[in-house]
Amino acid sequence: MTTPSRRSTVFGITFVVAFCSIVYELVYSELLTVIFGGTVVRYSITIGLFLFSLGIGAFAYRYVDADPANFFRLEVYLALAGPLGLVFIVAVNAVPVPGSQTVELVAETVALWLSHLPIVVVGILSGLEIPFLTDLADAEADADLGALAVVGSLGRGSQRLARGLLGLLFRVPDPDETPGSDEGADDDGSFSAILGMDYLGSLVGTVTYALVLYPSLGLIAAVFVLGLLNAVAALVVYLLYRDRPAGDSSAVTGATFGTGVRALLVVCIVASTAYAGALAADDRVESELRTLYLEEGIEDEYPDRNMAVSVTDHETTRYQDIVLYEREWTGSGATDPFPDGPETCLRLDAAIQLCESWVESYHHGLVDVPAAFEPLADRNLSDDRVLLLGGGDWIAANYLRDHGATVDMVDPDREFQRYAKEHPFFRRYHDDAYRDENLTVHRQDGYAYLRETDRKYDLILLDLPGARSDDLLHLYSTEFYRQVRQHLTDDGLAVTWAYTRYGFPKHRSAYLTTVEAAGFDSYLPYHAYGDSNGDGRAERGELFYALSPGPTPALDLDSGGAYLDRHRDRYASLEWRSVPSFRGVAPNSVFHPNYDIVVDYGP
Repeated sequence: MTTPSRRSTVFGITFVVAFCSIVYELVYSELLTVIFGGTVVRYSITIGLFLFSLGIGAFAYRYVDADPANFFRLEVYLALAGPLGLVFIVAVNAVPVPGSQTVELVAETVALWLSHLPIVVVGILSGLEIPFLTDLADAEADADLGALAVVGSLGRGSQRLARGLLGLLFRVPDPDETPGSDEGADDDGSFSAILGMDYLGSLVGTVTYALVLYPSLGLIAAVFVLGLLNAVAALVVYLLYRDRPAGDSSAVTGATFGTGVRALLVVCIVASTAYAGALAADDRVESELRTLYLEEGIEDEYPDRNMAVSVTDHETTRYQDIVLYEREWTGSGATDPFPDGPETCLRLDAAIQLCESWVESYHHGLVDVPAAFEPLADRNLSDDRVLLLGGGDWIAANYLRDHGATVDMVDPDREFQRYAKEHPFFRRYHDDAYRDENLTVHRQDGYAYLRETDRKYDLILLDLPGARSDDLLHLYSTEFYRQVRQHLTDDGLAVTWAYTRYGFPKHRSAYLTTVEAAGFDSYLPYHAYGDSNGDGRAERGELFYALSPGPTPALDLDSGGAYLDRHRDRYASLEWRSVPSFRGVAPNSVFHPNYDIVVDYGP
């Protein structure tokens, strides 16, 4: 068995370190998106900062001794900085900041800036790698492998083919007319070879992260995998060059693995062991970090931190981050909103979706009130076809089953649907509604479904996640609502929950402008009501909009069932309104986004 040459090993190291560097940035981007929202902004800033930092690192290389021992140091630094960067971002955003609203805003801004520091650190260190590796490859004159030494030699025929194809676009030299050239020789140069392996490693890293690391391991375990790979790369460099004589002409310089490097070797071995242990105890490590960030972050949303939060379950699917937690009132001088003890709540991608105290009132507002609009009320939905966009927890489907409706439910997240089928919290409310013979489930994006189907609906219910990220911009766009309008029957209605004007004025104006641009002329705002704190009195809860492109039907309060009977006086005076126009506010479009429609977009 032939031992790989040092040069081919250098190419292999290039692939590994490029894989790690790009995935570090993807991990940071995803974490920053979870914390601050705004996927496009976070990824764009991360990529820009990373590329700029790569340039700083490459420029700084001219001041660094081209010694293999220095490259060993570099990989140890990356093995430490990469994983610690994630911990740093979590810690910075988990520190409670008591004080006035101004103080909190300043603290959030400082946390936002500090959270981007790991991007710069990893970027600068990564920028040093390519010049180092190029010099190491140049120094290894004992190998005759070409630019793709790790994946196999191109061969004479392949090199002729490559020259022929490139010759269609560029002028290429004829090897027979070039002095000293030979088609079997390495005439590509170390720089192009190293750069090619760097690009290949980056490609494999991005694909592997998206399809394997993030879905199966999550952010925390993934970053420990990367730290372990950097540590292994450092150890390989140490073993490769530790015995290189100072006068060896194939070395960049004499390798100086002195006492300081041996100390770093110990650090590298300890870090490798720690990362391996963290991966073995992934659940426990993730739980600790999750507690540090998620619980502190949720508690910080409440004035004076008057709510104690305990995360009970955390799952990540291909589409979203699922957090179940218990919250308990700890404030004084006010009525305890949870007299029966802590209540369980659900968050999807950091946006609160439902809590025990209002899960039933929310679904009364989403399903029972729309079912009372004429002429739907005359038929009790039994002859109507309803489109439910979202609703992967199956609760809305259960309420629709009570009305005898034929339902198409469109939700892409199969994993969340499976999770909600079995979890005791959701089973209390959905009563195995997924078994309903009148329910058809379409596992795809709602926007895509509306573009593909020709079916018309009497009622379209939008049980969608909140607009906390620009991942969902297409579901709050004129194009989407135009599709919703086109799939309504002549007297059909669309109903959605909505953000209030008091909490999110910019979102509301952008949203209503978008709805109007899509062809909805009228809307009817109403609230759901329920006894959320057990004091026997109904409180106003979630806000809903009924949207109509034409007819403005009245509520038939006599056929609305027990819920509308209890709250008849609250719904008797509802009136349809014209969708308002807002001066200077643009609609949100897929091709021309209005980011005001995204809430909590960061400081």
